[in-house]
Amino acid sequence: MNRLPKKGCPLCGGPRRRGTTTFTCDLGFGVVVVRKVPASVCVQCGADWIPDKMAERIEVLVGEARNKRSQVEVMALS
Repeated sequence: MNRLPKKGCPLCGGPRRRGTTTFTCDLGFGVVVVRKVPASVCVQCGADWIPDKMAERIEVLVGEARNKRSQVEVMALS
């Protein structure tokens, strides 16, 4: 994530800062949890936004877990 959006949080108007979040995906037969995902996080309401490049990386990880038919897959980025 090179730079943060100049606008505040679209949900509450609060400021956003660089931080991390946890992404979860329910596959129906299992769950994927990706921790320590770089994100833009609102300091007021806690809403988070994952950059497109990171979302693409997460999509690959979820696809791999889907192919393995994992019931629980937990991983951390960074």
